[in-house]
Amino acid sequence: MRKLTAAWSVLAITVLTLAGLTPAAQAAPEDIKEVLGRIPGLTVVSENPAPAGYRFFKLTYTQPVDHRKPGAGTFQQRFTLLHKEFRSPTVAFTSGYNVSESPNRAEPTQIVDGNQLSMEYRFFTPSRPERPDWGRQLTIWQAAADQHRAVEAFKRIYPGKWLATGGSKGGMTATYFRRFFPDDVDATIPYVAPNDVINAHDRYNRFLAKVGDDPGCRSALKSIQRDVLTRRSEFAALAAADAAKNGYTFSIVGSADVSLEISVIDSYFAFWQYQKQADCATVPKAGAAASEIYAWFERVESLNTYSDQNLERYVPYYFQAAYQLGAPESYENYLRDLLRYPGANVSRTFVPKSVDIPRFDHLAMPDIDFWVKTQGKRLLYVYGENDPWSAEPFELGFGTKDSYVYTVPGGNHGSRISQLPAAQAAAATNTVRRWAGLPPVSAGVTTQSVPAGFPDFDADLTLQERPRL
Repeated sequence: MRKLTAAWSVLAITVLTLAGLTPAAQAAPEDIKEVLGRIPGLTVVSENPAPAGYRFFKLTYTQPVDHRKPGAGTFQQRFTLLHKEFRSPTVAFTSGYNVSESPNRAEPTQIVDGNQLSMEYRFFTPSRPERPDWGRQLTIWQAAADQHRAVEAFKRIYPGKWLATGGSKGGMTATYFRRFFPDDVDATIPYVAPNDVINAHDRYNRFLAKVGDDPGCRSALKSIQRDVLTRRSEFAALAAADAAKNGYTFSIVGSADVSLEISVIDSYFAFWQYQKQADCATVPKAGAAASEIYAWFERVESLNTYSDQNLERYVPYYFQAAYQLGAPESYENYLRDLLRYPGANVSRTFVPKSVDIPRFDHLAMPDIDFWVKTQGKRLLYVYGENDPWSAEPFELGFGTKDSYVYTVPGGNHGSRISQLPAAQAAAATNTVRRWAGLPPVSAGVTTQSVPAGFPDFDADLTLQERPRL
């Protein structure tokens, strides 16, 4: 019996040591800020207010500009960390764009009530090399390697279960990370993640032609688009006044008129992306006062959406869409007789001419799709029935294990587990908890109770502004 007790004591000390905690630290846990200071390449920029029971940090982490050539230079990538406990599950979250500087929790973080490491996607400022080589350094593999290094570094202090998540482009990013580094996390929960595996197709257009259950709503949206393009000079004047007030310029797309036309085209897509079926009642009648219609567009899709100032933040996304990700074809044929720039609504239009885009990589997305269908495991996808980005979702295949796809009835680009029918929400919630090593919760409980100071939904999970994705 003594030998067994001694063996367990040695094992306990070993486990605690690997976790960065000694037996003494069990009684007096180390301070998370001090532990963070021991991660090579990590800088604690600041500690910021957080709800009771949590610590919230802004961080930077030194990453190679090219993971295949570690000696080619480095850049600083922005992170945030929401710390609860060293042994709690940890969620790696990315929006696929910039990182939020607020202590929000993604839905999986709420479900497991754990820590959250949030990462800014490379090339989104300020997480950009000083002399960027877009074609070599801004690829889905390089971004996945960023996440790999980060998760490996933080596993030194968080030895529990790890989950990866993100919404929209963040959901795509979480999937790509798992494809290239399948053993880094225990499971992945992507939200509203499109899978543009075939770039030359009309799957999105067929979806948009039938979206929703009210043909009258679709007709009203198309009528208001045609009305604006027919009365182009009226709306151009209103848009020009706003542009002057805000200092907008249009050198990337070529002119304010191009921006207006593409914005009108995209308004149909944008409406279904973020509005709900009930919002069909807000669509103005064709022929209404220009000010009324313009105000509606400001809520749905600003006619100045494609100004340089609005595009600047998202150039890395449009570059990736033009190079590897792919993008929906423009839903514009029914407007063809009113268009001055047919075919301009493509990703290349929104990237400055000074940025060279390599020839489109036709193998990147099929590779991801093939992996999901043949080797993916512990994947849980959530989509929205009316979200255009759900037109081409990730699909499970013969080789996918312990994985699930859920669709929120009538859901848009903000769809989440808690919006599913009760039985499905409970099943999805308990699947996530099982993957995190936690016991199930009772039916009807999809998240932990929200502590004071937390929003009940992570605003980063969906992007409430341009680009469409």
